[in-house]
Amino acid sequence: MSDPNQPATPTTDWQRLSEGDVNQSDERQRFLATRVGEHNQHWLERDAEVFMHQSLSTPCLSTLESAHGIYLTDVDGRRYIDFHGNSVHQLGYGHPAIIQAATQAMSTLPFSPRRFTNRYTIELAEQLSALTQGQLSRVLFAPGGTSAIGMALKVAQLYTHKHQTLSLWESFHGASLDAIAIGGEQLFRAGLGPFPDAHHVPPCDPQDCGYRCQTRCTGQCADAVAAALERHPQIGAVIIETIRCTDVQIPPKEYYQKIRQSCDRHGALLILDEIPIGLGRTGKMFAFEHYGIVPDMLVLGKGLGGGLWPMAALLAHARLNIGQNTAIGHYTHEKSSVGSAIALATLKVIADDNLCERAVVIGEQISLHLKAVSLPWQLQVRAIGALVGIEITHRDGRKAFAIAEKVLYRCLSTGLSFKIGQGNVLTLVPPLTISDSELTDALTILINALEWVAERYQ
Repeated sequence: MSDPNQPATPTTDWQRLSEGDVNQSDERQRFLATRVGEHNQHWLERDAEVFMHQSLSTPCLSTLESAHGIYLTDVDGRRYIDFHGNSVHQLGYGHPAIIQAATQAMSTLPFSPRRFTNRYTIELAEQLSALTQGQLSRVLFAPGGTSAIGMALKVAQLYTHKHQTLSLWESFHGASLDAIAIGGEQLFRAGLGPFPDAHHVPPCDPQDCGYRCQTRCTGQCADAVAAALERHPQIGAVIIETIRCTDVQIPPKEYYQKIRQSCDRHGALLILDEIPIGLGRTGKMFAFEHYGIVPDMLVLGKGLGGGLWPMAALLAHARLNIGQNTAIGHYTHEKSSVGSAIALATLKVIADDNLCERAVVIGEQISLHLKAVSLPWQLQVRAIGALVGIEITHRDGRKAFAIAEKVLYRCLSTGLSFKIGQGNVLTLVPPLTISDSELTDALTILINALEWVAERYQ
């Protein structure tokens, strides 16, 4: 693990790749040379000429023409089953209920200035509060998850009068300067800083556990949080991804119960970041429901916009409603009528179509198929609902970075898109609306790619 408390310097090492695949690797160049048509290349070159280049995006992989259901289609007519989607597509793309809600709101109230409110945004706030059984009854909206993280940090300072934070190594909470300060990924911190007083401790990671928990995680890593709070009494907020999305690390129940107790004992607020994994993804509406605790604040985003609209939310305990004289968010679209209408429709579809239950079935099917595959490397499948991580290691335990990337590009070549986390974890985030036959198609592509790579590379 890299230590985010050390100076961040640029590196080309695979170890820095916690958030996604490399957009300038040799495998990417081979894909572009053999799989991209002349018309597509024309658009990619125009994109590369006008956008600032940055890791993980520009230069881009392909030029999209359309998105519908579980599929993306590029200008070459190549179709991809999307198991990536930047985690916005619980309902896939172009869901009829989402299009209808957006169309109705746009035709009657396309924008709601901040000094006014509207029924859509009120009903959405009420609905989100109700989904927490009223335990998080105060809400703010923002145009993106990173912005909502910033609001949570402001609220924590206002309430605790403490300016320091505690988060985890290799965590991701957004790409703005305040978010990368609390985040622990070198990729986003390289060449930047100094940062505010943000402390970091190791995450709950049974695959790379400093406590050597052996057969099962005992939650001892939660003691590191307690120790940091003891050493640094000015920590006012502990910010954690409930389940780390990049490589699907699933802590045991004891982990969060210990952290909840530590926060209460030391007067720190617990902020859970569920931007990519909330709203049914893990088999429950909110991932924290798996752990028998309630955070002081919860941050949602991505899927809240129904695969159509940038929408995020901060849910907070009522006692934190103390910022009447402070501009906590003050975003142009903080009372977005269209975004709120879409989010309401999203929540309704998740409930009406039993997508939390469907997520569990999807994860079970993926795990079942992959555990039956015989390969020259080790596959460890971790799944909670329809959030699945497939960690590839060599037989001697070395992380199979190059193998994971070859599998990715073979899948992209044959019609399946997903993400690589931590350099060697295939992270699968399928739409919860995927049919059984579509899921079978996707798994066939993945398994064929694994076997194709295994025949050629050990």
